[in-house]
Amino acid sequence: IVYSEVYVNYRGQETLYGAGSGIIISKDGYIITNAHVAENDYYTVTKLVVNVNTTDPNNGTSVSTAYEADLLGSDTDTDLAVLKIKPDSDLPAAALGDSDKLSLGDDVVVIGNPLGLETSVSKGVVSGLNRQVYDDNSISAIQTDTAINSGNSGGGLFNMNGELIGIVNAKSSSSDAEGLGFAIPINDAIKVAQDLLENGYVTGRPYMGITYLAVTDAQTAAQLNVNAYGVYVVDVVQGGPADKAGLKTGDRIVSIDGTEIAQKDDLGTLIQQHAAGDTLSITVAREGQMQTVSLTLGEKNAQTQQAQKNS
Repeated sequence: IVYSEVYVNYRGQETLYGAGSGIIISKDGYIITNAHVAENDYYTVTKLVVNVNTTDPNNGTSVSTAYEADLLGSDTDTDLAVLKIKPDSDLPAAALGDSDKLSLGDDVVVIGNPLGLETSVSKGVVSGLNRQVYDDNSISAIQTDTAINSGNSGGGLFNMNGELIGIVNAKSSSSDAEGLGFAIPINDAIKVAQDLLENGYVTGRPYMGITYLAVTDAQTAAQLNVNAYGVYVVDVVQGGPADKAGLKTGDRIVSIDGTEIAQKDDLGTLIQQHAAGDTLSITVAREGQMQTVSLTLGEKNAQTQQAQKNS
């Protein structure tokens, strides 16, 4: 487990903005972490520093070696990123487990750097599997009651054989919640990491080429000047699948392949169940008339994944 520091350009100065964890997955210095650890939504990241710790488990003392890291790929939908450092010698890499073999109640350990306390260990159990806790429904998470705090993001969830079975990436921030942490299953994370390394983006992800908005209240309806609740197309990417199919700004998406679309989650969930190349029958309401178009989903590439988060 490594301790990652993120430096940004803040008012013209290189400034330490945040820190998190990461996991060495190969002896030559490939590291997997969270996208929200490696990137920044507000400032330009100028430098990523990875501190590799060698910790004595008997007394907790550690020696840390700092390396500047390159960001090789990042995917915000799954909150995963891959870094690369150039170590002086072979590094100890995590042994990968099989997250598909987990069961409720299995003992697990989280290792990370909560609040900057390097190589901290906490223990708990698998509390839930296949949790849909993310807005885009792109991944199903492992739920655990293991103590997780700020700085644990990107760290490892391990089974009792010392095998990596998850990448820690979230905990409930509700004041009413306690012991609600989540991790990305390692079987899913490795597939994403391989895609990022080989292609620079996650392949096969369906792409409509629209930005859409769910109208669920009178105020939003008035702002859009529409008289019915539902999911509306607010922008169409020129030359994209929706544009080629004939969708237009202002269309209300009524149904897809006969399934009613009433809110944003309906559309997002349905599209995630398809792959690039699938053809959909989309019925829209336009100027008081119902129209049905045939749309063939495209594939999000590195550019469209960055630009079209809501498509």
